[in-house]
Amino acid sequence: MTEFVKAVLFDLDGTLIDTAADFVRIIGKMSLENDWQAPPEAEIREQVSAGASAMVKLMLRYNDQLEVSEDALLTFRQQFLDDYEADICIDSCVFAELEEVLTTLEKQSVPWGIVTNKPRYLAELLLQKMALDERCAVLICPDDVSRSKPDPEPMYMALEKLSIPRGAAGCVLYVGDHIRDIEAGKAAGMPTILAAYGYIPPEDQKSLKTWGADYIVDTPKQLNELLLSSGRFEYI
Repeated sequence: MTEFVKAVLFDLDGTLIDTAADFVRIIGKMSLENDWQAPPEAEIREQVSAGASAMVKLMLRYNDQLEVSEDALLTFRQQFLDDYEADICIDSCVFAELEEVLTTLEKQSVPWGIVTNKPRYLAELLLQKMALDERCAVLICPDDVSRSKPDPEPMYMALEKLSIPRGAAGCVLYVGDHIRDIEAGKAAGMPTILAAYGYIPPEDQKSLKTWGADYIVDTPKQLNELLLSSGRFEYI
């Protein structure tokens, strides 16, 4: 790790933690309860970053339930969230080789944190279940700000919580798997790393280079190597 890095911030779902399997399980459960076919796992995975409504709409669309009322849609969404809260961490795990990254950062007294669009009550519960809550130096969620990513407000709040001045944002890395992550990080003046292994739909895969990330990593192993190899970063 280079001396320039004061902190590393991660998006949560699809970047630091692989949560897709739990969402696949819940959509499968809801589909079964309604005598429907569950969408393919890969398609559910691609919708994770878009949130609960997107995954529910995928389930409905996959089963030709196109005339569902707005009230019914909200009911399905709430059921999804309730089921997720009840069993939030059955199959979720830190992406392979990123545990080494977290441990190394901690050993070098480099704080790491999370800036996510996941609601705080779910993010906190997930981190508790994974025994990451005491290790995470800062957690910023939509509940904490007036404007979520891609606005830089959450990034600025993370800096404030870490006692890092905005002028030193160039020494704080932000890693995410969605274009809003890259936009938020860049707007806050942070070097950005695109986790291309995350929950990115196929139609977006071809345009990743246009998102403007400083680095693109295709696997958690590459992210591990990038973050842990000294001398690899050249900040402008």
